[in-house]
Amino acid sequence: MDALSAYPILKSFLAGSFSGTFSTILFQPLDLVKTRLQSRVNAHYATPKSGMLGTVAHIVRKDNIFGLWKGITPSITRVIPGVGLYFSSLHWLKHTFDLEEMTAIQAVSLGITARSMSGALLIPITVVKTRFESDVYRYNSISEALKLIYRQEGIRGLSSGLVPTLLRDAPYSGLYLMFYNQLKKMTADTEKKSNKLIPVHFCCGIVAGLMASMVTQPADVIKTKMQLYPNEFNSIYHATLFVYKKYGILGYFKGVVPRMLRRTLMTAMAWTVYEQVTCWIGLK
Repeated sequence: MDALSAYPILKSFLAGSFSGTFSTILFQPLDLVKTRLQSRVNAHYATPKSGMLGTVAHIVRKDNIFGLWKGITPSITRVIPGVGLYFSSLHWLKHTFDLEEMTAIQAVSLGITARSMSGALLIPITVVKTRFESDVYRYNSISEALKLIYRQEGIRGLSSGLVPTLLRDAPYSGLYLMFYNQLKKMTADTEKKSNKLIPVHFCCGIVAGLMASMVTQPADVIKTKMQLYPNEFNSIYHATLFVYKKYGILGYFKGVVPRMLRRTLMTAMAWTVYEQVTCWIGLK
């Protein structure tokens, strides 16, 4: 603990990694269902047409209940450094620029910057995670997937969907941090009176996640298309046009329910756990 007390950024990284891992394991099935629903936008790879519950039933029939956690290994591989980097970057930026009391614009800027840094570094694992979840590809391990993608598609394959990924994650994180901070300020009196920080933080996270998820959903659909079918969708323009021509505006909201549930609950839990862990280890 003495070593950790000397390194606040390391403590922030460890707290973020712990909170992200816990929430990822819990909500992985929602991410899997979201990816399966979005992969149907390409008719060639379509699975039986059904909604969220039908997709869950199909997965359980085919792969049993544990099939809902398919892709958990690359998810955790991405989350441990990714969420850790996000929270430690956020901590470093806040203290470097003395932004403990952030305005809405500062919160958006910090969230976007921190997420862009971690998202760009981990894009190869994001590609592998999406393909593991899709049921379109058959990889035996993360290392095998990385090797095959590099051999068959080169660096471009490992970074496919980078721009829409950043267009999804960076605004989401920026908007989430803004909504979260503003809601926390609005509920500050409630916290003091009730002395129940965990429920208040979690509720703030839920509302912030719902608002940020809806705004960034179209970018998530485009990102999935480009990472699953790089030969067919080699640009944002082609993917965007295809979805619109085939499904109209509603096509950009494929998988919105499981994504909103997963992102909202996962982010709310991650931030709640992070806030508590940082208090326990003396970061606040």
